[in-house]
Amino acid sequence: MATLAADRPPSGLARLAGLLAPFPGRLDFAVQLAAISALVTLVVEVYQTPEPWLTIYIVFFIMKPDRTRSIILALVMTTLVTLLIGFLFLIAARVVDDPLNRVVAMALLSFAILFLGSASKLKPVGNTIALVIVYALDKLGGVPSGEIATRALLYAWLFVGIPAAVAIAVSAAFGPSPRRLAERALAHRLRLGAAMLRRPDARARKAFAEALREGPGEIPEWLRLAGVERVAPAVVAALAQANRSTAVILELIDLAGRAPEAQWPEAVRAPLAETLADMAGILDRGGYPVDVNPGADDDPALPPLAARALVQLRSAMAGFAEQPSSDGAPEPAEGEKSGFFRDDAFTNPAHVYYALKTTSAALFCYFVYSILDWPGIHTCLITCYIVALETTAETIEKITLRIAGCVIGAAFGLATLLFVLPHVESVGALMAIVFAGALASAWISAGSPRIGYVGFQLALAFYICVAQGWGPSFNMSDIRDRIVGILFGELVVGAIFASVRPVSVAARVDRAFPALVRRLAALAGAANPVVQSGLVAAAQTDLDAITQDLEIARYEPKAILPAPEWFDQRRAMAADLSALPGPMLLFPAPSEGIRRRVERIADALSGAPAPAEAARASIEPAADGDAAAAVRALIDRPLSALETIAAHEVQVIDQRGFRYASA
Repeated sequence: MATLAADRPPSGLARLAGLLAPFPGRLDFAVQLAAISALVTLVVEVYQTPEPWLTIYIVFFIMKPDRTRSIILALVMTTLVTLLIGFLFLIAARVVDDPLNRVVAMALLSFAILFLGSASKLKPVGNTIALVIVYALDKLGGVPSGEIATRALLYAWLFVGIPAAVAIAVSAAFGPSPRRLAERALAHRLRLGAAMLRRPDARARKAFAEALREGPGEIPEWLRLAGVERVAPAVVAALAQANRSTAVILELIDLAGRAPEAQWPEAVRAPLAETLADMAGILDRGGYPVDVNPGADDDPALPPLAARALVQLRSAMAGFAEQPSSDGAPEPAEGEKSGFFRDDAFTNPAHVYYALKTTSAALFCYFVYSILDWPGIHTCLITCYIVALETTAETIEKITLRIAGCVIGAAFGLATLLFVLPHVESVGALMAIVFAGALASAWISAGSPRIGYVGFQLALAFYICVAQGWGPSFNMSDIRDRIVGILFGELVVGAIFASVRPVSVAARVDRAFPALVRRLAALAGAANPVVQSGLVAAAQTDLDAITQDLEIARYEPKAILPAPEWFDQRRAMAADLSALPGPMLLFPAPSEGIRRRVERIADALSGAPAPAEAARASIEPAADGDAAAAVRALIDRPLSALETIAAHEVQVIDQRGFRYASA
C-alpha cells in the first residue's frame, strides 16, 4: 500500500477520465436525481411558483445516494424552514417596510443558522436553510405589506417544500436502501481484490489502489442507517464485520503484491480469487457469505512471510461475517455517538468566524446590488451560502470548480435556449430538457469532491437558462445578470475567506497524523481479530482523509500556504504509514515493543518528542522465527523513516490555524 499512497494524482485528461469513470451506484443515483428534478419542474410549471430554477436546484442539496438520508434531510429541511417561516410571519410586520430592521434580521438569522450549521449536526442543511431564509427576507423588501408579503413567505417555503415532497415520494418508492448500497460496495471491493489475485492489468491495479486508498468510505454510515430502517441487528452486525474483514483482505492482498517475500504462486492465488468472486456474488444477491472455505490443501512450499500472510488472509475470509468472541474483547464501534452540538461548539472560535465571514459576504453582496439598483444579480447572495466551507483551501477549491461549472453550464444552457427551447411546446418537453441537464450534472456531482462541485454549479447555471420562469423564456438580460451574480458572489467569498482570519487545512493535516499513528499503535497491541480488523478499516479511512486534505492544501493562499518541503514530507509520512497495517496484521501475538515505538512517534508528532536515546528502542525477540523476523523487517523501514521525521522537525500550530516551523 505504500507505493499506492505515495503516488501523485494523474494530471490532465487521464485524471479527468478517472474522475468521470463509472462506479457502482453512480448511474442509479444520477437517474433518480434527474427524475426528481424533472418532476419538480412539472410541479413548479403547473402551479407557477416564482424562481423555478431555485426550487429545482434545491434537489441537489436534498438527495443522497441512499433513500434514508434523502428522506431524513428532506424532513429536517422542511421542518426547519416551516419553523423559521413561522418566525418570519411574526416579524414580517416589522421588517417589510423597514430596511434597517430587515437587514438586522437577515444578519442575525444568517449568523445563528450558520453557527449551528458549523457547530452542530445541522451541518448538512445549515447553509441551505440560511440561504432560503435570507433570500425570503430579501424578497420581502420588494413587496408591499399585507397579503403580498404573506404570499412571498409562503412561496419561500415552497422553495424547499416542493422538492422535499417529491424527493420523499420518489426515494421511498424507488430509492436504494442503505443496506443494499453497503452490500454493493462490499461486493465491488471484493471483486477488485479478486482481480488483483489474477493477472491484473493497469486499469485493475488503478481501481484497486483507489479502493484501498478510499477505505470503507460510506459503508459504516450506510450500516448505521440500515439500523435506522430497522434491519435486523444480526444482519447489520454481520455486514459491519464483513466491512472490517474486507479492509483486512485488501491490505493483505496489497502486501502480497508489493513485498516479493510475501507473494503467492498462481496455484494459491487462483482459488482465492474465485472464492472472493463467489463472496461478492452472494453480496450482490442481497445476502452475506458464511461458512467460507478459502481452501488449505496441497499448498506449495512458501517463504515464511508469504505463508503467514496466506494464513491471515484465509482467516479473514473464513470469518468474513462472523464475529469471534473467544477472548471476550468488545466489538469496535463503527462511530462515536455524540450530542447535537460538536464537542468544541462553544470553545472553538472557528465556528463564530465562519458564520461571521459568510454572513458578511452575503450582506456585502446584498448592499452592492441594492445600492446599484441591480436586483438581477441577486444570485450573488445565494452563491455566498453555497460556496462557503470551513477552511480557506476548501472554499477556494470549491469556488474554482464552481466557476468552471458555471462557465460550462451557462454554455450548454445558452445553446439549449437558442437551439432547443424555440421548438418546445409542452411541459413534458421542458421536463425532458431538465432531466438531461440534471442527469449530466448529477453524474459529475456524485463523484469525488475534486470534481463534484462542478456538477452542482453546472446544474445551477443550466437551470437559470432553461427554467427562468413559467414556460420557455428567452430573456437574455436575466441570464446575464444571474451569471454575473454567481461569479461576483464567488469572488467576494474567496476574497473574504482568503484575507480575514484564513483557516489552514494544513493544521487539520498535522492534527490528523498523530491520531492515525496512535490508531496504528493500538493495532500493534491488539489481539482480538475483530478489534484488529476494525482498526485497519479506521486507519484506511483516516489515511484517505489525510490524502484528500493534502490535495486540497494546494489551494491555500500564500499567507498560509505550506512550503513545498511540507507537502513532500507529509506525502512521505502518508506513504510510510500506509505501509504498516498489512505487516502489523501478521504478528501471531500483540507486539508491545512495536506499540511503544509507534506511540513515541505519535508523541513526537504531537509536539512532545521522546528522549533521543529511547527513539529507536529495541523490539522484543521474535516469537516465531523467520516469519516474525521478516515482518519486523517490513515494519522497521517505515518506522525508521517516521522516527527521523519526528526527531528533526516539530510543527507548531497557533490557535488561528497558521503554521510556523521551529528547529
